[in-house]
Amino acid sequence: MKQIIYYLLLLLLIIQSGCNRPSEIQKIDGMPPIYPDYTNITIPYNIAPLNFLLRNKPQSVEVSVKGKNTSFVVYGNEKIQFPERKWRSLLESEKGNDITVEVTVEKDGKWYRYAAFKWKVSIHKIDSYLSYRRIEPGYEVWNKIQICQRNLENFSEKVLADNNLTDGSCMNCHIYNQHQKDVSLFHLRGKKGGTILNRNGKLRKLNTKGVNSFAPAVYGAFHPSGRFGVFSQNTIIPEFHAYRSERLEVYDTASDLVILDFDNNSLNTSLLVSGDQTLETFPVFSADGKSVYYCAAPQLPLPDSIRSLRYSLMRIDFDEKSGKFGNKIDTILSANSLQQSVSFPRVSPNGRFLLFCVSDYGTFPIWHNETDLRMLDLKTGGVDSLKQVNAWYSDSYHSWSSESRWFVFASKRDNGIYGKPYFSYIDNNGVASKPFVLPQKDPAYYDYTLISFNIPELSKEGVSFGAMDVEDAYFNLPTDEMK
Repeated sequence: MKQIIYYLLLLLLIIQSGCNRPSEIQKIDGMPPIYPDYTNITIPYNIAPLNFLLRNKPQSVEVSVKGKNTSFVVYGNEKIQFPERKWRSLLESEKGNDITVEVTVEKDGKWYRYAAFKWKVSIHKIDSYLSYRRIEPGYEVWNKIQICQRNLENFSEKVLADNNLTDGSCMNCHIYNQHQKDVSLFHLRGKKGGTILNRNGKLRKLNTKGVNSFAPAVYGAFHPSGRFGVFSQNTIIPEFHAYRSERLEVYDTASDLVILDFDNNSLNTSLLVSGDQTLETFPVFSADGKSVYYCAAPQLPLPDSIRSLRYSLMRIDFDEKSGKFGNKIDTILSANSLQQSVSFPRVSPNGRFLLFCVSDYGTFPIWHNETDLRMLDLKTGGVDSLKQVNAWYSDSYHSWSSESRWFVFASKRDNGIYGKPYFSYIDNNGVASKPFVLPQKDPAYYDYTLISFNIPELSKEGVSFGAMDVEDAYFNLPTDEMK
């Protein structure tokens, strides 16, 4: 009943606004001051409504949406929220077409129409689910951490893990195999924690440290088969900066690479990717599973030499039959030639591109405001600076969609503090589009939600377990030891 009354009042407001509107409307050449910035972007045909608000506080707003096959008008005050059913019908009918959006506002009794902008609706859908870690952007302490899963086709969100149910322990580094819900994992710290491995909804708890290892698994990825995982084992040190313009530095005093065999609960490494002379981290398998890309830097006295610490992009072969590293290391991108430090390599599922981060130095780009994304063409060797994607502050952790047409990354571009997920499209020529932020039902959501969205990962379907299952695993599951 309340909803019916609301729509009747809104209809009355629309009629009154239409009756009061003058015959002449002043045209403005610039873009409307909408937030989030959804002007002139490429979007998937299965994305949730791109609701937005007007920053100039108008009394009334009219938004005209015109496609090749469908058109409609939406009214509001400061906020514009598109009806979900009408929105889905619009995008479905306009696959491959451009949608023209015109915003007209009433302010101080006068009407203004801004320049129109476009939404190009891609024929390529994005994977339907996005998982991320919700965390307050603190330094060495936190109050609440959740790993959540959002349906990108609407606004529903599911909590997969909640640290308030697991003794307040930290949780991080959730990953999927082949964007599938059936094989995933994340690290759950704490006295009764471990690496939580999900296979077909059945959870296991693993101790990934191993008998002769100095640390448990941290950063890593699945082999395409799902049987193996490649990980770095890191001794991580967070420290506050002595420089006024920088807040926190996170670095490794030791790090090696290991292969985990989830079928046999075994762990192995190689002298080529372990030892005290080199710091190895951020490993990921190639699309065909025959090699491992990772980052490496020579060991330096830390933290004194932190500004000289730069990582190169490396590659080593992997033999699936033996489950072991190969015997040769290749340098793909040298830190000396780049004069930057490489982190977080991620290979597109079609094997064509490799996304990575670059920073001035170090191995924890989220706290470096200069961090940008780069894209390596594995076919030609060319590196795209992604100028149309990067912004002024910390564009970092990223993952690909299953069709290699979309990627998502975390950016602090709004205010330098809170990370949010942004999406970009890769066209037929390998060119990335202007990114757009994860849409929310309430377009003012990011103004009042003081949370960072870390480690955005795409998946085709939603996982079957939830926070209560993780709580049970933390307290009651026995721990499987890696040999």
